[in-house]
Amino acid sequence: MARVVAFIPDLLFGSSVVSALSAAGHEPVLAANEEALRNALPDAQALVVDLTFEVPQRIELVRSAPWPAGLKTLAFYSHVEADVRDQGRAAGFDLVIPRSRMAREGAAVLDRLLAGSGDSDPAP
Repeated sequence: MARVVAFIPDLLFGSSVVSALSAAGHEPVLAANEEALRNALPDAQALVVDLTFEVPQRIELVRSAPWPAGLKTLAFYSHVEADVRDQGRAAGFDLVIPRSRMAREGAAVLDRLLAGSGDSDPAP
């Protein structure tokens, strides 16, 4: 499957995401900080980003990182912060979904994104 960098500083939730991605056949790498992100990103086919805190800094960091060609990007946010969803979309992430959806079906969502099936999270 794909090498996936999960830029998630919440290690408990990040471990859960990594486990789900691994069970789905992906090769996940958990990046909890900027240095780990920059080290892991050059070999990645997909990037999962936590936008539940430090949103402007995280978006700027991801924008400034060296993205490999064809990298698919998936971000998640707290469902009560629609403005963060909008910021993620404006930043150019391929898909921005609520954290609850990431917890329930993140690996399947990523599979569809990698396959180009046009998964979406419509605005309310």
